[in-house]
Amino acid sequence: MTTAQDLAIVALHVTPELPVEQGDLSLALAGAEVLDLAEADALTVEGDRIVPGAQAPTGHRLLEEAAGAVLRQEPYEPLTEWLWRRGRGLSAAYTEELERAGLTARPQGRHSPLRSRRNERAELVDSEARRRAEDRWATGEPVLAALASAAGFRDEPAEDTQELADDAVAAVLAAVGDAVQELQAVRQRKAIEDAAFDNVWRGY
Repeated sequence: MTTAQDLAIVALHVTPELPVEQGDLSLALAGAEVLDLAEADALTVEGDRIVPGAQAPTGHRLLEEAAGAVLRQEPYEPLTEWLWRRGRGLSAAYTEELERAGLTARPQGRHSPLRSRRNERAELVDSEARRRAEDRWATGEPVLAALASAAGFRDEPAEDTQELADDAVAAVLAAVGDAVQELQAVRQRKAIEDAAFDNVWRGY
């Protein structure tokens, strides 16, 4: 079981018509991978840094890739830097991985000649992985709920996350939240700058 995969599945399940911001989801997925690798003893979170552990098999291709990307030189990598480095394009990677694993499929019989198959949204198929992820979502599992809140597709905050999580989990969730807020601030600044440029261009 991987929290990262469950998060990717839930993101498809609960937002079929209104996808979340891919950058926000990518940061949340990178945080979920840290939690999965910590559970597999492939790393530990000490303070604000990721300390590598044994490179044991995880049984999941993207997690193996993530484990191989953990920096092994002291003073080791800060959590926030990992989120930005590993998170780049990660939502797209998980979307492709779900399809490769047969957990999603492109809709049949509704293909528009004006859209490429690549741009058509994949749909979840019935699978054990989907049922497991949906069960975690339906029961409000705190860590998955907190990551979903950070990614922007859960309106209400997760309840009692800090009480149920250990220090390492709390540190990861806090880092994800901070990174998403920073990304949102960057988007807002860019929107303001673009609007100002447009006004100058139009002579205002």
